Amino acid sequence: MSKIVAAILTKNEARHIADCIKSVQWADEIILEDSFSDDGTTAIARNLNAKIFKSEFINFAVARNTALSNAKGLGADWILFIDADERATPELAQEIQTAVKNNEIVGWWIPRYNIMWGHTMRGGGWYPDYQLRLMRVDSARYDAERQVHEIVVLDGQAAYLKEHLLHYNYDTLAQFKRKQDRYIDFEAKILKEKGVRAKPWTYLTMPGREFYRRYISLRGYQDGWVGLQVCTLMSWYMLVTYLRLRKLYQIENV
Repeated sequence: MSKIVAAILTKNEARHIADCIKSVQWADEIILEDSFSDDGTTAIARNLNAKIFKSEFINFAVARNTALSNAKGLGADWILFIDADERATPELAQEIQTAVKNNEIVGWWIPRYNIMWGHTMRGGGWYPDYQLRLMRVDSARYDAERQVHEIVVLDGQAAYLKEHLLHYNYDTLAQFKRKQDRYIDFEAKILKEKGVRAKPWTYLTMPGREFYRRYISLRGYQDGWVGLQVCTLMSWYMLVTYLRLRKLYQIENV
């Protein structure tokens, strides 16, 4: 039978980690790729029989590749990546245990419900929000050039599961802002590494396009007031990303 390891990247996730681990205790082993948490995350995880691996956080692609290597060292055939603020439903667990018997597929996309401020999102690109999270350990790696919203490179074919992950990603507006601020630094750096430079009009056109894409094209309006808030914030953060990109060039030229 195929050995499945569930892997969780953590940095001070004491609030979420117990419920996350409990949702994947059907896996053969659970590992934490921890970036030196100091809030009790690892103690909680050990009490739930998870194995802890510690490494300095460089970026998400490096962290996931390290977790892949650690899972391989444990003899895993498959790895399921799940974030601390996500939960695997019992129905997903059953579907995964069937899916790994398929010898022709090396990766599986999993649909995800995003829950923001207590509201389950339906539009704005937040659903079905497929994530490539289940993969054969010896057939997958992460693109090191993509440091956030990382990309999996598979040596083989991928397919889609039907059951869901639940993503409790934002409880409050302040939490949303903190998390997006973290992503912005990565995104600005990626744009600079690609040689992207903003034109004077970019600071208006890119946020406008992002709002139109999420609120109109992807029907963010379906989520009412929450949808309007989120789409507006995402367009604002598009502006902030390009402002930070400009700052990176300014620093370079000093």
